[in-house]
Amino acid sequence: MRPISGGGCDKEETVVWIRASPEIDMRLRLLRLLLGAAAFGWVVTLVGVFMSWSAAVRALQGLGAPPIPYAPMFDYWLRMGCGAFGLVGCWYLALMIWPRKFSAAIPWFGVIMVVEGLILLVHGLRLSLPAFPFYGDTAACLLLGGGIVYLAPAAKCPGSSPNR
Repeated sequence: MRPISGGGCDKEETVVWIRASPEIDMRLRLLRLLLGAAAFGWVVTLVGVFMSWSAAVRALQGLGAPPIPYAPMFDYWLRMGCGAFGLVGCWYLALMIWPRKFSAAIPWFGVIMVVEGLILLVHGLRLSLPAFPFYGDTAACLLLGGGIVYLAPAAKCPGSSPNR
């Protein structure tokens, strides 16, 4: 059972308890799971904002990068990229926590992941990158993004019209 309000999904007043359709409930749970996985994949990059340069280079080498000499601009770009990716992850987290409130944004964020997956696929193949971590990054973006797009309608308010 779940609460719905008389005035829309995101309002708390006049809460009425009704039984949710098991299929819709499961689809929403799967959507939240995918959004949470995407959030984790993006938010984990925030670690790079706080790592020392030498620790960041060791981590990158563990992912297959060659040694990277220190340069202030590289250090700056590392923090900028990690911060931006981490903030994107915060949005996926917000979508996971409040899917009904942000239901209109969910398909867009699914498409963002699919497009990122295609970018990774094209350039990973162009650069002849080794399987690790190229395949994992590409598959995560394409599969999570495709799943988010497919399941996005589950976040809409029950009984809402598409023109709302």
